Amino acid sequence: MIVYILLLLVLIAIFFGPQLWVKKILKQHQAPRPDLPGTGGELARHLLKRYELQDVKVEAAEEGKDHYDIQAKVVRLSPYVLNERSLTAVAVAAHEVGHAIAHHRQETVARLRTRYLPYAMMIQRLAVIMLFAWPIVSAALRLPYTPMLHGVVIVTLGFVTVFVQLAILPEEWDASFNKALPMLTKGRYLPSQDIPKVRRILTACAMTYVASALMNILLFWRLPRR
Repeated sequence: MIVYILLLLVLIAIFFGPQLWVKKILKQHQAPRPDLPGTGGELARHLLKRYELQDVKVEAAEEGKDHYDIQAKVVRLSPYVLNERSLTAVAVAAHEVGHAIAHHRQETVARLRTRYLPYAMMIQRLAVIMLFAWPIVSAALRLPYTPMLHGVVIVTLGFVTVFVQLAILPEEWDASFNKALPMLTKGRYLPSQDIPKVRRILTACAMTYVASALMNILLFWRLPRR
C-alpha cells in the first residue's frame, strides 16, 4: 500500500509540480513596482519600435494567455501584463516580443513550434479518440477489453505528446534568454538587483509550455495551443 501511495505522489509531482512552480514564480513577482519605467504593454510597444518591427501590433488577450500570434503578427498580452508595472509583467512582455523578433528574423529556432506542434496535436487527438472509442471497438469486434492496457496506451500517448512538445522548448528558451534577458539588461530597463529575479521569471515563461503539456496528459480535452 505504501508503494502505491508513493507512486501516486510521484505521479502528482510529475504532472502538477511544474505547473504549480510556474504559477508560484509568476505570482511571486506580481507586486506593483512604481519605480519601473512602464507597464508590460508599454515595454512591448517600445521594444517592437526599437527593433523596427513596425508591422507587429500589441493587443489584449485572455488572462494567462500571453502569446505571439505568428499569422496575425500580434503580441497578445493578458490584461495584467498589458497594464501593470511589475517584474512579472515586464518579463512576460519581453519574452513574447522575443518570439516576434525571432520570427521577424526568420531564425531556424523560430520554426520549431510550427514544425512540431501539429504532430503534438495529432497525437493528442488520437489519445482522445482511443480514450472514448477503445471500449466500443472492443465490444463491436468482441475483443477482450483490458482497462489496464487501455490506460497504459493512453498515458503513453500523453507522454509522447510531451516529448514532441519538448522539441519546442529551445524556441521558448531562445525567447527568454537569447532575446528577452539581453534586451532587459542591455537596455537597463531594470535595476541590476532585479536581474536574478527576472531570470527565474523567464525560466518560468520558457517552462510554461512543458508544464501545460504535462497537464494535458490528464486533461485530454485541452489541446496544446500557443
